[in-house]
Amino acid sequence: MQDDILDHPPTHAPPVHALLAHALLADGTTVCIRPARPDDLPGVRRLYEEMSPENLRLRFFAVSPSSAAAAAVRACGPHRPGYRALVAERHGRLLGLAEYDTGGSGTEAEISVAVADGLHHRGVGTLLLEHLVSAARAEGVTAFTADALNENRAVLKVFADLGLRTTRHFDGPEVQCTIALDASDTYLSAVEDRGRAADLASLVPLLEPHTVAVVGAGRRPGSVGRAILHHIKTGGFTRRLFAVNPAADSLLAVPSYPSVSALPVPPDLAVIAVPAEAVPAVAEECGRSGTRALLVVTAGLDADQSRQLLAACRNHDMRMVGPNCLGISTTEPGVDLDATFAAGHPRAGTAGLAVQSGGVGIALLDGLSRLGIGVSSFVSLGDKYDVSGNDLLQWWESDGRTDLALLHLESFGNPRAFSRTARRVTRRMPVLTVDAGRTDAGRRAAASHTAAAATPTMTRQALFTQAGITAAHSIGELLETAALLHTQPLPDGPRVVIVTNAGGAGVLAADACAEAGLTVPEPTPALAADLGTVLPPGAAPGNPADAGATVTEQQLGVCLDRVTHSDETDAVLVTLVPTAVAAATGDDLVRAVTGAVGRGSKPVVLVRLEQALPVELLPAPDGTSVPSYAEPRAAARALAHAARRAAWLARPAGTVPTLPDVETERARRLVDAYLDTHPDGGWLEPRECADLLACYGIPQSPWAWADTEDAAVLAAQRLRGPDGRVVLKGHWPGLLHKSARRAVLLDLQNDAQVRAAYRDLETRFAGLLTGVVVQPLADRGTELLAGVVQDDVFGPLVVFGAGGTATEVLADHAARLAPLTDHDVHDLITSPRCAPLLLGGAGRPPVDLAALEQVVLRLSRMASDLPQLAEADFNPLLAAPGGVSVLDARVHLLPRRPRDPYLRRLR
Repeated sequence: MQDDILDHPPTHAPPVHALLAHALLADGTTVCIRPARPDDLPGVRRLYEEMSPENLRLRFFAVSPSSAAAAAVRACGPHRPGYRALVAERHGRLLGLAEYDTGGSGTEAEISVAVADGLHHRGVGTLLLEHLVSAARAEGVTAFTADALNENRAVLKVFADLGLRTTRHFDGPEVQCTIALDASDTYLSAVEDRGRAADLASLVPLLEPHTVAVVGAGRRPGSVGRAILHHIKTGGFTRRLFAVNPAADSLLAVPSYPSVSALPVPPDLAVIAVPAEAVPAVAEECGRSGTRALLVVTAGLDADQSRQLLAACRNHDMRMVGPNCLGISTTEPGVDLDATFAAGHPRAGTAGLAVQSGGVGIALLDGLSRLGIGVSSFVSLGDKYDVSGNDLLQWWESDGRTDLALLHLESFGNPRAFSRTARRVTRRMPVLTVDAGRTDAGRRAAASHTAAAATPTMTRQALFTQAGITAAHSIGELLETAALLHTQPLPDGPRVVIVTNAGGAGVLAADACAEAGLTVPEPTPALAADLGTVLPPGAAPGNPADAGATVTEQQLGVCLDRVTHSDETDAVLVTLVPTAVAAATGDDLVRAVTGAVGRGSKPVVLVRLEQALPVELLPAPDGTSVPSYAEPRAAARALAHAARRAAWLARPAGTVPTLPDVETERARRLVDAYLDTHPDGGWLEPRECADLLACYGIPQSPWAWADTEDAAVLAAQRLRGPDGRVVLKGHWPGLLHKSARRAVLLDLQNDAQVRAAYRDLETRFAGLLTGVVVQPLADRGTELLAGVVQDDVFGPLVVFGAGGTATEVLADHAARLAPLTDHDVHDLITSPRCAPLLLGGAGRPPVDLAALEQVVLRLSRMASDLPQLAEADFNPLLAAPGGVSVLDARVHLLPRRPRDPYLRRLR
């Protein structure tokens, strides 16, 4: 009865600013998920009134109009603690309702869900429940309960398929379900799978359209709209194509109509190339006409125009690329759509390409075409109001054609969801990016260019590292690496054997490899002797192996065959210079290299110093190619990226360890209590800070608080260690850098010195000092720093490195995004330059690495649990063979609400 709800939009829609979220159903259509309001009462009543008697019975256990009426009043009544009702809405019509009620218990809530007749099996109920789960978790609810009839298999399947741990208790004709709201990886994967299916369905009209209309195609040569129309027509698109221009009946032999509503059929994809002020009205007309996707190339939209454009997309089920973009292109056979205004058509191939900069897109399209890699699909994201890199990674993962993904992203909308997607996709294909915005100047330019917040360097690099993304520093390096990953197997390790016909070229190659982090090991005597038997007299069979200017094609081929089959080799780099000797004998040394490709399982790369282009792909006899570089550093960089990818793939996916003795609820109560009395946030006092760390089992050096001279002496007497020495640390609200203010007094050996130290602090900081922290003088150990910063976009970033008073000068830190896996924490601890100090040596035993990892993992857990934790700083964190302890801690809280990064919603 209500199938047409999803097919015929009405003439009005709710304002975007009043919505909680837009999300995609299983078939790719857009719905609004929001809290129920009092004015929804007629809509909820209609939802129940239009249910069949059978569905009403399954929902209320009886065909009871009074129960339905009461349920509608409850859902739309005034807000009350412990109760929440969410509705799914489309085009002003309610499609479903889900609600929970704790009944005052606080941690357990009873739920119910209702979906309009005719809309079952489209994911309405599941989407509502996902949003209900997220809302409940934020309110401290840990479990849902639901009563259902045994015969209500549909709702029982919805509960079972959520991905949450569900138990059932049968009682006659009824079954009670209990659903644990733990944020397990199983649940996140289930949400991810549902989201990916919905996302792919929504992108079909954009990337595989059957009908395309170019709105704004003009008569004047050189206009963007006309250029795109010409590109589509000449690019091989054989499906239906229209132009929209009120002053023409035909453009470039393409039928033209005065408006989108005048087209004979609604276009799947509308390309909008009209002035900025006209974009919102055109988008609204497209939506009303049934268009499913927009490509907005127009730039210069103001805030109000942008809001109206996005509202039209959300209200009318349209996915959008842009605005301010170069266009899109897909080489899918039978589609062949090139809706760009680039100079030429891209070559068909297997690389997926997404960029935020049109100029970068043109350069990469040209480079990939020139190399022969080509593209499967290209999307210029522009200002990225809707379709993002995350969407495209999922498309390429599933399209059956793409085997290499290239991204140029200047901003991230939901980096934690992007990271989760990328971790999965990078195990199937290489994902490469240009690390744009590494400097202050670059970040300012990125923010200006894309109208988006620039991403801090350390945070972005942590994202790339953890997700297995190969990050290049330039367009050239990206193409160099793509050429190798597209054509060669991955190396098993970092060992490179260099073969050359010129000693100087071999030296340059060896330096380049070492600088890129590769190793150039000396060959064993057996390998050196073996190479000596196949190379000409006078050759130096070391590493580099200098074959000399007289080496023949046959000799070089045999040498490469021995090297590629050697257990001492992970990769082979051949660097050649042209010689008159080879020219005179007719030997083709390059042919010897291309012939070596495919003989073994090792990557082989070539460097030709006379080569004009930075990188080329040379055909090999087995039908593959060998990458040829103009200089050794490019080849070494590409090999290093390949080696890092191989190492990342060889390691199993990490898991977030389960930590004992964590009191999350107590920590939340502490935070809430602090923010109740400090609504603007602030730095915790020492006792509050110690209580919070204790909730997570983070070891702290013994300490005591003293606000008088006598109290300081008594505390010192209790806390003195075997050597009898203590430390006094002055404190007052807002004090952050105690050492810089000379508010730390060390090596106090007796009561008199403690009294003198307290009086000194009291005198120097009169009017500020509120007390002192007394601690025993710490034993010897390595001073480290562990901290966390809560990024508004990326979430918590855990930082680790050298600590003590010189930490900011040394700047020896690494970072990873929380929550940390077991692999993440190992990488984090071993990445800084100070890491060798932790392993011992020169008569020093190693520190307790297991205890150190536990501290960092517990800090990660604390930051993940508490979005109000704006900043935390453990410095120094003292690591010794016998354990690890925090000597000084600072924690800054701000009033923030939790935001579920994995909740399904559109940007």
